[in-house]
Amino acid sequence: MVKEVKQKKHLVVSYQNLAEELKDELKAKYPLGFTDSMIRIDKPSGDFFYAVVLETEEISYLVKIDVKIDDSVEEEEDKDYYDDDIKGAEEIADSSEDEDEDDM
Repeated sequence: MVKEVKQKKHLVVSYQNLAEELKDELKAKYPLGFTDSMIRIDKPSGDFFYAVVLETEEISYLVKIDVKIDDSVEEEEDKDYYDDDIKGAEEIADSSEDEDEDDM
């Protein structure tokens, strides 16, 4: 007797377009969130997206998750911490530069 193997459908769907019952299943599967379970999918165009896998009996979903990349680190580095409007700011900045030169 040969057992028939049934192939699952594979669908890519955005989290916003996911049915409510599937959202509930996703929350049950990842109760602490899915940050550690996300995978990066690279498209041929060079773009990419992040997704998590959700399996049902008939369908295997790849659920796209919107991810915002934090680029505030670069902005933090570019800040000028010594404002010219503060009295004595130039002296503080100059003295810290002199100390750095003395260390060399």
